[in-house]
Amino acid sequence: MYIPYCYKQGGSGTGYAPSAGPQPAWFKLRGVVDLACSNFGSKNVTELENLRDQLRTFAAARDWEPFHSPKNLAMALVVEAGELLENFQWISEEQSRRLPPAALAAANDEIADVFLYLIRLCDQLGIDPIAAAQRKILVNASKYPVDKARGNSKKYTEL
Repeated sequence: MYIPYCYKQGGSGTGYAPSAGPQPAWFKLRGVVDLACSNFGSKNVTELENLRDQLRTFAAARDWEPFHSPKNLAMALVVEAGELLENFQWISEEQSRRLPPAALAAANDEIADVFLYLIRLCDQLGIDPIAAAQRKILVNASKYPVDKARGNSKKYTEL
């Protein structure tokens, strides 16, 4: 799996960092970070904007805007996350990596629900989820330096 992030080392560009295994030299995050990287995942950004617009249309057609306050959307998101968690309740770590088809289909639906509520919540709060995620990856990279965090599950305050 690769984690996308924007970076700037003498110029803008899109970087991809492996989530596990050795880090390429440019992953050290040296240089100035460019969170406004214009060529980052343009297809995915467009698809995310399309989903946001579809959700706006869906809610407007049903006159649900009065119910879509940030508080209500955050609560609904947590409920859906709990429903996702039900698919993993009482199974082992290994079983969670090999869900049977019915449980995988159920997890797929709950992930979609969580994602859609998150998009709607971001829309209501005016948050760009891509930029927020890019920023958070960089914050986490600072909190969890590779040399201290590799193979370690401790919180950054305990490293």
